[in-house]
Order: sequence, then structure tokens, then C-alpha cells
Amino acid sequence: MGFTIGSIGSSRGIREIRTGTRRRGRSSSECTAVAEYTGLWGWDVVAGARAAGGACSCGLTGCPAPGAHPLGFAPRVAAGATLDEVMDTWGQFPGAAVMLPVGRAFDVIEVAEPAGRHALVRLERMGIPLGPVTATPQGRAQFFVAPGAAAELPALLYRMGWDDASLDLHGLGTGTYLTAPPSDRGGLGPVTWLRPPALDTATRPPAARLLLGTLAYVAHRSRA
Repeated sequence: MGFTIGSIGSSRGIREIRTGTRRRGRSSSECTAVAEYTGLWGWDVVAGARAAGGACSCGLTGCPAPGAHPLGFAPRVAAGATLDEVMDTWGQFPGAAVMLPVGRAFDVIEVAEPAGRHALVRLERMGIPLGPVTATPQGRAQFFVAPGAAAELPALLYRMGWDDASLDLHGLGTGTYLTAPPSDRGGLGPVTWLRPPALDTATRPPAARLLLGTLAYVAHRSRA
């Protein structure tokens, strides 16, 4: 059985992924997550390192980012991969962290988690369309937005009057990677969803400008 991105639009794809994973005897929640991310949401996925006791599974002594980077030798699982392809590839890296390359399907705006939670409530009350939002064990909230936002962020903030360099609000774009739920990051604990992916926005994340005013305001108030 193969599941592809073409099944987006119903819950059938999610059921096929989850039952297919169980049927093959795979109990790995990471493997199930990879199949959902590639098949339902159209995201590329790469296998990432894990950290235990301060050491990184990449094997590099003195790794600068233990448990928080892709494994350089692992292939990318491309968006639209079938369930069989996901399981064949991911089965070669048991225990690997699930990591998402930023910049193709989405960019990210990152703020402190308390500010992010506050902003999320305000944005939902305002009826602003929102994409997925993660919370990291380092205390950061990561809002998925349309690709290109990271490069445009300084100019957008300046035009909105938020040109304060000390504002704790950052853009992540091409060349960066997120650790995705349910994986652990840096040996500090799992990444979780503050707002999980949904069919209406995961494949079409909102423009950064729709969220940025609220995020900047809340980040500024939190700092004050």
C-alpha cells in the first residue's frame, strides 16, 4: 500500500498511515510522523541526530549542536513519498530525530514560548489564519509562515515601526532545520505542537505580515 500527497483533503490518508505503520509492526511514533509530514502536509523530512548524556549520536567529538542537527549521511525523504518509501528509508535510521528543512514549504517566525502562547490566543481571537506552531524544550515558540519570510523580516518589522534590534523575534529560513514533534531536541525533551497541522493551512501557511504585528507587540510587552 502506498499513500501519497494526492490523498490530501480527507482523513482517510491519516488512517492509512497509522494503520499501515502498525500493520508492519512498526511501533515508532517517529516513523508515523514522517509518513504524515511527507504524505499529508507536503514537507520534506530528514533524519536528525539525538543527544544522550551530552554526547551526540553523530559521533563527532565536540559536536557544536548535539542532538539538534541533521545527520549528514542520511537521505532526505521527499514530500509526497509513499508510506512504503518512508518506512524503507526511515527504517535505516532507528531512533533518529524527525527534522524539517525550512525554506521550501514554509519559513518560521520564532519568539519566546510565553510570548508565543499569548500571541496565539490573540491571533485566534482575531480570526487570523494560522499555520502550525511548535514549542521547543528550549522555551521557543515557532510559527510556520509562507516561504521567504525570514529574508523579508527586517524590512517588514521596519515598515511596521518595530526596528528595535533587541526585540526577541527571529526568522528562520533556508539552511535551517526544525526538530519536529514527537522528537527530542538536544537531549532536553520533546518538541510539541502548540497548534498542530491542519488541512486548511499546513500546505499553505499564512503570510508573515498577517502575524507579525501581534507577534512583535507581544514580544515587546514580554521584554518590558
